[in-house]
This record gives sequence, structure tokens and C-alpha cells, in this order.
Amino acid sequence: MPKRSDPNVLVGTETGDDAAVYRLNPDLAIVETLDFFTPVVDDPYDFGRVAAANAFSDVYAMGGRPIFALNIMAWPMKTLGPDGFRRVLEGGQSIADEAGVSVIGGHSIDDAEPKYGMVVTGLVHPDKVLRNVGARPGDVLFLTKPLGTGVLTSAIKKGELSEAEQRAVITVMTTLNRAGAEAMVAVGARAATDVTGFGLFGHLLGMVRCTDVGVEVSASAVPFQPRVHEFIGRGVCPGGTKKNLAYFGASCDFDASIEEPARLALADAQTSGGLLVACPPERADEFAARLSAVSAPAAARIGEFTAASPGRIRVER
Repeated sequence: MPKRSDPNVLVGTETGDDAAVYRLNPDLAIVETLDFFTPVVDDPYDFGRVAAANAFSDVYAMGGRPIFALNIMAWPMKTLGPDGFRRVLEGGQSIADEAGVSVIGGHSIDDAEPKYGMVVTGLVHPDKVLRNVGARPGDVLFLTKPLGTGVLTSAIKKGELSEAEQRAVITVMTTLNRAGAEAMVAVGARAATDVTGFGLFGHLLGMVRCTDVGVEVSASAVPFQPRVHEFIGRGVCPGGTKKNLAYFGASCDFDASIEEPARLALADAQTSGGLLVACPPERADEFAARLSAVSAPAAARIGEFTAASPGRIRVER
């Protein structure tokens, strides 16, 4: 993208971060993001909720506090009609209400394929912005949601999950990352990002490729939603997950005992996933306790940043 020099741009496109950050004055900066996608679940209301939670996540990942949002919608009015359109917006509004955020406008078009998301504006102190870079050797790597939504939403499309199992997947995707963001700010985390379409490996590489650190991940410590490995073993695996492993796997050094199905599970493309957080080791117990106190979906210590092999991921059993 063309670049324009502006000293108030604190976070731009250079490191592929979660959101843009623009300084207004010495004590205040704007966090801005836009995110939208096609449906990952059938119910319009749930689709709206998932997309909204996913959009808010980018502001939380920067250590920011969302303050208002705009809707962005494409909808095939002739084939799906106005009722579904309204339900998608109601779903997005419900998540905004939970976040304490006003939805104050937006834009929609008539399109052959439904798409929905939000532009989200947040605030952060310029000195407290959390980027995806900044981890130091010895920092503890946390993950705040279990992996597996890519595989499980594929299973939903094939009709292979019960209603209760579907609700469990949707609950994970619609859980706001607000609690994780508040905890990481409180303990002075050094870096953070959220796990979405590029999966664990892709977003973790974003944390190490522009710095002088590598990272070691314990595969057995990574939390998964139920039945993820089962479905991968049966061949239920989205194309995005396979692409993630093919592309980002080249920067990973896997223990020989970790076979292809397990590698695919770790590379699963997420929708509205959790936060990856680089926490100072002396604050790791406090961070985990804060997450547990608010019943976060996960408070998993999955690895450690190291001085060895900068820009690479070592995956141990």
C-alpha cells in the first residue's frame, strides 16, 4: 500500500497488526478496525453475533476499549429476504450491547452472497498500545480460547454436530475477548494478537518474525474444542486450515512425533478465536488467575518465547 509519513500513525500496515492506531494527543489514541466475512453458521442471528465478536476482538487485541461501531452488510434481498437481514443486525447489536458499545450507523448493499461485519472504533493510551511484536525471551505464551472452530464449522455444514454441540461452538465464537484484554493490560503484557483465519501458526509468526525472538510451543498444552481431532481423522478439514499448514508450516520445526493430523489441528483457521499473549514470567500466575476468575474459555500456557531461532516456531510434543 502507498505510505504517507505521519508521526501520529502509531500502528500501520508494517507488521500486519490487528488494527490501526492513530494518536490524537499525548494521552489519547484511536484504535480502528474493519472486519467482515461470509456466514460460518446457518442461523442469521448467530452469524451476526459471531461476526460482531470477531470485529471487536481486533480492538481488544491492541489493548483498546471499543466505544462505537458501524455495520457493513451485503445481502441477497431477493433470495433471503428482509427477515434474515434484520436478524443478522439484531445479532450484531446483541454483542455490541454486551460490550457496552453503541452501533451508530453503517452501510449495506444488495449482493449475491451474504456478508456482514463491523467497523469498530476504540480508544487507548498511546503508551499502552499492545502490538503483535514486542515479546522478550522468557515471556510466557498464553492462549485464551480453545482451537477448532474451523474444523467444527465444517462439520456443522456437513450436518455432523448435534444441536448442543453446535451451540457450544457458537458460544466460543461469540465470547468477547474483553476479559482477556483487561487481564493482559493489568499485568503489563508485552505483545498480543488474536487468532483468526491464519490460525495459531500464522498469528504466532506475526509475533516473532519482526523481532529477535523465537517461540517454543507445547502441542499437548494447546486446548481444543471437543471432537476436533476426530473430525480431522475422518477428513473433515477446511481448505483454509490446509493452506495455513502448507504456508506457515515452513517456519515451524515440528517434533518428529507430531504427525500430519495433529499439525492440521494446530493450524486450524479460526473465526473469532482467542488472544495470544506474551506475558512477563513474573506476572504469568496473576494473568492465569485473572482469566480463571472470569471463567474465560481458556487460560492455557502453551509455550515460551526464546532467544533461539528468531522468527521460527519450535513445536514440541
